[in-house]
Amino acid sequence: MTHIMILGSGFGALTAVREIRKAKIDAQITVVSPNTHLTYLPSLIWMPSGIRSAKDIDVDLSRFFAREKVHWHEGRVVSVSDNGRTVETDTGTLTNDHLIIATGGRYLKKLPGLAEHAIIPCEGAINGQIIHDRIRDMTGGTIALGFGTNPKEPQAVRGGPMFEFLFGIDTMLRQQGRRDRFKLVFFNGSERPGQRLGDRAVEGLLNEMRKRDVSIHIGAKPIRIEADKVVTEREDIPADLVLFMSGLTGPTWLDNTELPRSEGGFVQADETCRVVGWPNTYVVGDTGSYPGPSWLAKQAHQADLQAVAAVANIGDVLAGRDASHQFKSELVCIVDSVNKGILVFRNEKRAITLPSCRLFHWAKRYFEWHYLRAYRR
Repeated sequence: MTHIMILGSGFGALTAVREIRKAKIDAQITVVSPNTHLTYLPSLIWMPSGIRSAKDIDVDLSRFFAREKVHWHEGRVVSVSDNGRTVETDTGTLTNDHLIIATGGRYLKKLPGLAEHAIIPCEGAINGQIIHDRIRDMTGGTIALGFGTNPKEPQAVRGGPMFEFLFGIDTMLRQQGRRDRFKLVFFNGSERPGQRLGDRAVEGLLNEMRKRDVSIHIGAKPIRIEADKVVTEREDIPADLVLFMSGLTGPTWLDNTELPRSEGGFVQADETCRVVGWPNTYVVGDTGSYPGPSWLAKQAHQADLQAVAAVANIGDVLAGRDASHQFKSELVCIVDSVNKGILVFRNEKRAITLPSCRLFHWAKRYFEWHYLRAYRR
């Protein structure tokens, strides 16, 4: 029986488990991760308003692992060697026949003052709760929200959630009757923030900000964050609370390996999700750098699509065929505002943006329930 090892227990990793069992590949599956919990990160945007709490978006994977006959190895990855066949963790050394790397990325924190004076919302549910509590306790003031990228790999950005935090906080404050006491500010170094979503989406998002009386500061890069302001190349932006999503890079354990790296610090993959030059070793999700269109997203949906391709290629190899499945490049996003949502879809053939609608908010909540049902039952 072949042994497939999966590093990580996030979106791409769990989809890989499901795809292996769906394809009826006769394999022992080992998942390596620090714990058996999944945080459903797309729902973090609902924590400031109280629609979701940390408990609501935490999923215990123990029953899922048992049902899918997964051996879980508790530990953190330290190194990978022997073309992926050997994995060293802080709790022991493991071997495998096929490896899928899905340990996620990490946020760059080189911007001076970021760690001390700002909150990176998507680092976890703890930060979602902190944002909720901070805004709850404010009697008024300025909340500044922005995002950056990895200058060496511009695709490594997660800007969509920041639009959702911005619009969601605005809606929440209006529902509470407190919006007139707050100033909301959006800042970004680009003249066209959110360009990966498409030109029409960018215009729609900026128009939405104007309708909501959000102060827009774009086209000047932030150079530091202080206790009471964001300093950009052009101006100082006073702020009582700063939410900032920095660009992504690869996890620190990659520094202990000879894995091929992109300029931005990610594992270099080809169009089949195979690590370049490493047979039977694949990477999916935020850990990898992939060929594809400039708008290729760092999002859970894309990680799922990459996991589907990686497992299909393992199946090819086990059947004596060349790995032939290329991952699909597709961006699907509902930019939620607590009670409405803007739908954005993009693939290699078309880019679609549909205006704000209550139906899309409920569609996003339905998708959360549907997605997590496989892991909760």
